[in-house]
Amino acid sequence: MAKAVILVLDSFGIGSAPDADRFGDVGANTLASIAREFSKQKGRSLALPNLASLGLIKAARQASTDPITVADASQIAGAYGYAAELSSGKDTPSGHWEIAGVPVLFEWGYFHNKTDSFPAELIEKLCAETGVTGVLGNCHASGTEILKKLGDEHIRTGKPICYTSADSVFQVAAHEEHFGLEKLLEFCQVARRLLDEYNIGRVIARPFLGDAPDNYARTGNRRDYSVLPPAPTVLDKLTASGGEVISIGKIADIYAHQGISQSLKATGLAALLDTTLAQMQTAADRSLIFTNLVDFDQNFGHRRDPIGYGEALEYFDQRLPEFLSALDDDTLLVLTADHGCDPTWPGTEHTREYIPVLCYTKQMADIELGERASFADIGQTLASYFSLDAMDYGESFLPQLIKN
Repeated sequence: MAKAVILVLDSFGIGSAPDADRFGDVGANTLASIAREFSKQKGRSLALPNLASLGLIKAARQASTDPITVADASQIAGAYGYAAELSSGKDTPSGHWEIAGVPVLFEWGYFHNKTDSFPAELIEKLCAETGVTGVLGNCHASGTEILKKLGDEHIRTGKPICYTSADSVFQVAAHEEHFGLEKLLEFCQVARRLLDEYNIGRVIARPFLGDAPDNYARTGNRRDYSVLPPAPTVLDKLTASGGEVISIGKIADIYAHQGISQSLKATGLAALLDTTLAQMQTAADRSLIFTNLVDFDQNFGHRRDPIGYGEALEYFDQRLPEFLSALDDDTLLVLTADHGCDPTWPGTEHTREYIPVLCYTKQMADIELGERASFADIGQTLASYFSLDAMDYGESFLPQLIKN
């Protein structure tokens, strides 16, 4: 019987996608930029030997001509390729839904104005239904910078901090002790309902702690409130067939808890990896363990910290042998991403990039998957792997894995 593990290295792009010009992202390359800055600032190359042995560097060099100052492996134990995004946006739900076989082919709603971003009638309804006296922010902002700017006023007035970005998102920051975590989550649930008519993809609760601008910090109690995917994902098909989908991190939130059997939260890269390893020891046959490693994106990509990003990648790489050793003979490991977030690119937004597609089983060695036309190839491959009905999008690369 088959089992699978997907590790999403959130935001780990490997080169500008073919349509990057539509997004102003021609030249963005998350991996190459991290490696370049690492060499420049730390005086040594980024060390990713275990990822390289799964074919990461070969895939990255096929995806882009940008120089990548990371040593390649002499032997490849795995299958490697790179995928372009079919979805209309470069946001988290679109990337994850497409991974699960359902690309987003419609346009999300967005709040384009950099200031006074939200319609007055929306704020009026939100305040009336939640009882708050008003909101702060109402702008495009970095989630960490806005805490420094408005955290004190939020505590003094009790008004939640509401902000957005280039993504289809409505974010709400509030202090866990002064405002209250439950009150924040209830506020976000009301916002989720009101934002449906604006076709906004996610509402994100961003609780924080601290007592001064220099130590305000977001906590691990983040919650994402997403709309439902527009069609059944491979997660839905697997659970409907009697299989199990184990969500670790924010996966369940991204899929609006649809197609999820069990949802486990963990804060920080180490804890997310530990939780995944623990589930690998006990998961039943026909199980899919699906983990999002959010730290790469929220702690380093958006904060434009290439050195921190590189150090987190090295930590992940050092832990990777634990995952390879923990695999059963019938378990497929997939490493991928949901979009890019080049930490050297202007601004603080995601970047439209190819994502890596790395696969490993104990019987696999040096399989080139090449360029994939859609992230949905992963979902279609999983549908084939679990003997499910085919997805509407994507081309399975399972025959290449089996053939070799």
